[in-house]
Amino acid sequence: MVGSENLKKCPECGGTNLYNDKDRGEMICRSCGLLIDAKNISLGKEWRDFEEGDDSEMRRSGAPTSYTKYDMGMGTSIGSESDAFSLDKKQRYKLQRLKRWQKRLSTVMEKNLKIALGELRRLSSFLNLPTSIEEEAGKIYTEAVQKNLVRGRSIESVVAGVVYAACRRQNIPRTLDEIAEASGIDKKEIGRSYRYITRELRIKILPSNPVDYISRFASVLKYGPETQSRAVEILSQALSLELTSGRGPIGIAAAALYIAGLLEGERRTQRDISDVSGVTEVTIRNRYKEIIQKLDLEDEIKKIKAKSKSKEDVNKDDVF
Repeated sequence: MVGSENLKKCPECGGTNLYNDKDRGEMICRSCGLLIDAKNISLGKEWRDFEEGDDSEMRRSGAPTSYTKYDMGMGTSIGSESDAFSLDKKQRYKLQRLKRWQKRLSTVMEKNLKIALGELRRLSSFLNLPTSIEEEAGKIYTEAVQKNLVRGRSIESVVAGVVYAACRRQNIPRTLDEIAEASGIDKKEIGRSYRYITRELRIKILPSNPVDYISRFASVLKYGPETQSRAVEILSQALSLELTSGRGPIGIAAAALYIAGLLEGERRTQRDISDVSGVTEVTIRNRYKEIIQKLDLEDEIKKIKAKSKSKEDVNKDDVF
């Protein structure tokens, strides 16, 4: 007995012993034989198989729509060459002509999307971005093309700009330097395209949180979990004192990691952190001085540096 049958009663006899015939789409009362409903929708699998494969995997729906495809995955194309072997020579010639005309009649927007989404897939693969970012970037680019915002701009720079916008929207930390290196476009051009697209499409993007960059930078620099936790703690204290306002989040994160490394005994040079984060050593030093001064860490760091210096002197004496 179907679970939904218990929720219904026969209007004739009031019985609840109902039978749901899925093949006919009918519901019948077993007590009096009354036909209660004759228009039930079958929620089972299809009984016909239109594609080669296992019959047990038949589904009512096809592949999901996706913004990473120029036609959202809803388009159709004329059959492949293998389908033409069963046709005679005249029909094969006609099929080839139809395929050529289908390509020629593609709109300018479709051709633009084909090129751009191919570049988007390449860029996402190079940056190792999740599928959600690729889907978000495809959606933003499609909206930009529909509103003629791409005209007069290179496809590559706009694609790089929408990838950066998608990363910012979903809090996936990727710097402009990383995207510029992957796309081969100057980061100033990417920044211009990013600001133009987000402004015209009215996309609201909140400022990046420096904490989002800690795990990535720490992983590359091979910091331990204690150093990462200490860096996050330093950033939370800096945020409460409003030290992060008006300053680049990457520079703040790099300085916090540098300080945490000193405090936890995992010292890395400012040059190493600069190479990983993409900010200059001058920026790291400036943020470093501001943070240790406001958080009263100067004395503690001086003691650590003095201790490490004395150990180096001892090691030199041992050598000589």
